[in-house]
Amino acid sequence: MLINKFRFLILALVGLTVAFATSCVNDLNTSPIDDNVVTSANVYDTPDDFRQVLAKLYAGFAATGQEGPAGNADIQGIDEGFSSYIRQLWVHQTITTDEAVVGWNDEGLPEFNYHTWTPSNDFVMGMYSRIFYEVTLTNEFIREAQQRDENIIKEMEAEARFLRALSYWHALDLFGGNVPFVTEEDPIGAYMPEPTNSQDLFNYIESELLEIQDELAAPGQNEYGRADRGAAWTLLAKLYLNAEVYIGQDRNSDALTYAERVINEGGYELADNYEHLFLADNDTNQGTNEIIFPIRFDGDNLQTFGGTNFIIHAAIGGNMSASAFGMDGGWAGHRVTPEFVSLFDDSDLFEGTQTENTGGYPEIYVPGGYQAASGYGGDWSPGDAPALISENSNDVYTGLVYFANPGSEFKFTPSPSWDDGDYGGSNGTLTNGGDNITVSEAGLYEITVDLNNMTYQLEISASEGRAMFYTDGQSLEIDELGEFTNGYAVTKWKNITSTGQPGKRLEFADTDFPMFRLADVYLIYAEATVRGASGGSSTTAANYINELRERAYGSDIANITSSDLDLDLIFQERTRELYWEAHRRTDLRRFGLYTGSDYVWSWKGSSQEGSGTSNHYEIFPIPSSDINSNLNLTQNPGY
Repeated sequence: MLINKFRFLILALVGLTVAFATSCVNDLNTSPIDDNVVTSANVYDTPDDFRQVLAKLYAGFAATGQEGPAGNADIQGIDEGFSSYIRQLWVHQTITTDEAVVGWNDEGLPEFNYHTWTPSNDFVMGMYSRIFYEVTLTNEFIREAQQRDENIIKEMEAEARFLRALSYWHALDLFGGNVPFVTEEDPIGAYMPEPTNSQDLFNYIESELLEIQDELAAPGQNEYGRADRGAAWTLLAKLYLNAEVYIGQDRNSDALTYAERVINEGGYELADNYEHLFLADNDTNQGTNEIIFPIRFDGDNLQTFGGTNFIIHAAIGGNMSASAFGMDGGWAGHRVTPEFVSLFDDSDLFEGTQTENTGGYPEIYVPGGYQAASGYGGDWSPGDAPALISENSNDVYTGLVYFANPGSEFKFTPSPSWDDGDYGGSNGTLTNGGDNITVSEAGLYEITVDLNNMTYQLEISASEGRAMFYTDGQSLEIDELGEFTNGYAVTKWKNITSTGQPGKRLEFADTDFPMFRLADVYLIYAEATVRGASGGSSTTAANYINELRERAYGSDIANITSSDLDLDLIFQERTRELYWEAHRRTDLRRFGLYTGSDYVWSWKGSSQEGSGTSNHYEIFPIPSSDINSNLNLTQNPGY
């Protein structure tokens, strides 16, 4: 059990501290007589011992303490459930953007909706502490591994260095370079680490990844959930793609180089079904081949109130059925902003779609309240409405109609006016003067009406399959942050398997968190190419985007050509493909849309309509607790 491994490591760290403090006394440089005393001599004895401690390093991204789901926490000063690495990363990367608002009033959390956090914010402290807790654990592991020469331990040392580089990348991205910097070369014990800077931290992360890449297992040759070369290459690609933000340098050619390496040498494949990437069996279903580096979760063996358990639970509320998500209930916390929903608008593809009547066949019409939004003229105007055609003149009519919004209402009329009556109904049955008919999802529909039997059928012909929004009983606008039914909910993450079965437990999710996956690398290649990377092919970039769109739409209806490529299109594609996966804040910063007034969304800047925010919110502050305890540190500008 992971619980035992957690306890094992904490005891080890205590023992190591004692061993260091007394190492100058020869009489104490012996193994303890008491078998219950744990020191580095027996913690790091065999390769299997190293493996057990390595498990804690990986679990540091998922678990919150030594017992789970609560009790004996890793980090003090914050509720243990809040302290989860993935939960904190998700909150910082998602709630501070247009991707989500949170309705809870826990102290310090509403500030993430508004861009008004301060150095005393508990959640900022939680993210910062989690990063440096992981750095501390990896440093100790690396220090011990460097004293061994077994190949298997050297491979594990490379993995620990990757995990440390990942945490330092999060420190660079979230807090800038003005953070404490410690490695295995620094002493054990209480002292005040010196801060680094953005350039030096960037260089360190880069050099570590370049140095260890060949020491890691080849892509796909390590156990699922452990880092390999593909993970290191992906992190390098992401580091280089954001270099302009971090250090003011264009490293897009390097981003493209490592994206190509992942694509060409990694052996990864896109999942056929986008939804499978975010289900309880994404460690075994066909989505596994797309995931480059996951953070693992398990309802039996790794129970936490953070991670994907938090992401799924917090998105359930209102009229939503928790059992449909494989959960025991909902926490009614997160919804998306209307501005974010609008970025899934595919009206440019389908707006005003009409079925051609080249043979002068009989027609009926589809007037409704959707017409203006969908490009058909005035709402409820039969004269402007699209027509269905009866090619066999047998009173069976078919045709395509585009509905821009879910919940759109309509009827059928036998002529381009209301003079000859109308047909409505429900559950596929028509009646004269019946109720308005409603579509549950936006998209291009193929509609069949049989007036002989007074029936109708609605079938989606094409829609953006990544637009996983729950709208029943939810308003698009968010007038009240605390009211869950204000704003669309997101159904992307589930504790349900690809075969429709719930996860092992309804209270704790099995769903793994894909930190890196192939689709992101495709988009890195495309963006680096558009930004002028040497060696990039616009045709190849367009083909990668088309692979993602064909999966999303189920056909090539939304495909692009190389001439369509620009940064706006890349931004839209990253929006649709990667939302709620903790990439958004980083992306908005790179596109210049995170702070300021160029792009505002609901509740940014503390107002319902949204307003600009100060540029100093581009990075988070160093927590006051660390500033006060380490005299070497200075606060980030503006705080």
